[in-house]
Parts: sequence; structure tokens; C-alpha cells
Amino acid sequence: VQLQASGGGLVQAGGSLRLSCAASGGTFSRYAMAWFRQAPGKEREWVAAIRRNGIFVVADSVKGRFTISRDNAKNTVNLQMNSLKLEDSAVYYCAAAAGITTPGSTEYDYWGQGTQVTVSS
Repeated sequence: VQLQASGGGLVQAGGSLRLSCAASGGTFSRYAMAWFRQAPGKEREWVAAIRRNGIFVVADSVKGRFTISRDNAKNTVNLQMNSLKLEDSAVYYCAAAAGITTPGSTEYDYWGQGTQVTVSS
């Protein structure tokens, strides 16, 4: 499975961005999907995940501001980010898992290349 993330950019604090991740080379509906992020000098952080059945969960740090969704017909997973904060600046990665995942798990089988999100004051 190949994953291609897009939608990153520069945005002011309080603004919004929508990230998308396009999957190819596999049966998208069979994969659990997730978004992670990594800021300079920090470890990769789990942000949100969505199961094959559409049930999703987000990290406490982004709860109420970020939403993850998937479109199995278009083989995409999206991350809607609202009320962005300076600390949301990071490279955002999408990932796919063939098996069952738990919130916060990093055990994903496939990873995209990342898209940069920069939040300015």
C-alpha cells in the first residue's frame, strides 16, 4: 500500500487546515488508518485513528479541534484541523494497519511521506 499525504502548509494560529491521504495498491476499506505527527526534536506522536467501520478516536491534545474521516470510495483519509495552535506545528504522517489497532499504537504497516504543517502567531 502506498500512501500520499497532502494539504499541509502555513496557517495562522486559530486557523484551519485539511490534510488528505490518498492510498493506492491495496483494498483501502480493509485498513485501519491513522495520523501521526512529529515536531523537531520530539518523538512521533499519535494524533487520530479511524477503524475500518468508521469508528474513530483522537488524542486528548487535539480533541474538540481535529476530526478524522475516511472515504472508502475515494481511498482517502482526511484530518480536519481547526483552531490550530502553535504547538500543532509538525510533519504530519498518515499510516495504515492491516490488523487491529488501539489508540496511541504505532504498530502500523504502511506510512506516507509526511506533509508539513506550520502554525504561525
